Amino acid sequence: MSTSLLYHAFGIHGYEYLKTTFKEGRVTFAMRHKRESDRCSACRSWNVIRHGEQERTFRTVPIGGKPVLLRTSIPRVECRACGVIRQVHLSFAEPRFRYTRAFERYALELSQSMTIQDVAMHLGVGWDTIKDIQKRNLQRRFKKVKLRDLEQIAIDEISIGKGHRYVTIVLNLLTGAVVFIGEGKGADALEPFWKKLKASRVRIKAVATDMSSAYIQAVQENLKGAVHVFDHFHVIKLFNEKLSDFRRKLFHEAVGPLEKKVLKGTRWLLLKNPENLDPKHNEQERLAEALRLNQPLATVYYMKEDLRQIWYQPDKATAGRVLDDWVRRAEASGISMLQKFANTLALARSAILAYYDYPISTGPLEGTNNKIRTMQRQAYGFRDTEFFKLKILAIHETKYALVG
Repeated sequence: MSTSLLYHAFGIHGYEYLKTTFKEGRVTFAMRHKRESDRCSACRSWNVIRHGEQERTFRTVPIGGKPVLLRTSIPRVECRACGVIRQVHLSFAEPRFRYTRAFERYALELSQSMTIQDVAMHLGVGWDTIKDIQKRNLQRRFKKVKLRDLEQIAIDEISIGKGHRYVTIVLNLLTGAVVFIGEGKGADALEPFWKKLKASRVRIKAVATDMSSAYIQAVQENLKGAVHVFDHFHVIKLFNEKLSDFRRKLFHEAVGPLEKKVLKGTRWLLLKNPENLDPKHNEQERLAEALRLNQPLATVYYMKEDLRQIWYQPDKATAGRVLDDWVRRAEASGISMLQKFANTLALARSAILAYYDYPISTGPLEGTNNKIRTMQRQAYGFRDTEFFKLKILAIHETKYALVG
């Protein structure tokens, strides 16, 4: 091995090769810092005098599955410009770590398709070493999230563990990247985000949330001028919850055994879209029988199907007429559940129809939440909260394999 190979294979310059040893399945390259390369690591002055040296060993990229070590003596020099004695600058490694930058890059490349534990086993190091490498890389890239080009966002919370532990996520709908992670849920979790937003002088054009009163108030107070769009999936989800409660109430009030038998087990049939009913299991016939025997249930079910049509209209004016017609029919139905929901929709009319100004939803954020849960399962949880948040900020870069 020559000094030129030391440079071309491992990216090391300013050192000369001494010898190679093979011991206990490891390859160790000994090298020496060239005296003519001595410089002050602070001011980069060449006007220095050596004051001894310290031997150190660094792990670098393996060769053929065998661990490779670099052993060298690092000079200590007195800088006449600074008047301070310090070690020379290491061109191939960070001063605080016992591995080279090439080893760090290799570990990060492996991390794209392997778990932390797999990378650690492959490289013969502790899992905490690989985790620290990943964490520093993520800190360099995502410690300060840029909000400069933020225009359309979605806000939602996600459960991250037992004991009602939540984080609130803000997603850039144009790039798919997470731009903020707040502790807890509700308006308080978003306070740091509003401060960062004001400091960056960004004007948000549109925001998608569910129908939570906390989000409504937070958007009104902090995003004046932004179009607030109620996520249509959450509107349908809320109606489905009311429908399930209504079916349960009818079941308990049913007087005849036949009616109870027909209503039993129809919850999922009612919540399914008609096109998703399975003919192999006679789901269409079972649902039709339940609706035939119970007129109020049939009314609520068909109103659910009509509710979906609000978001399938050619323009905002037509959608407004469909929504107003739905509210009038619900109020005239005489069914308390429909009347209450009609009142909810009437109050939320502008935010529901805002979908036709900005056709956005929290759907992409739901996909991101699924990725986060998958990442948690693969990693068997995260003890380091900061590392977990950094992984979430980088999760939009995940393509085929999630690594934990």
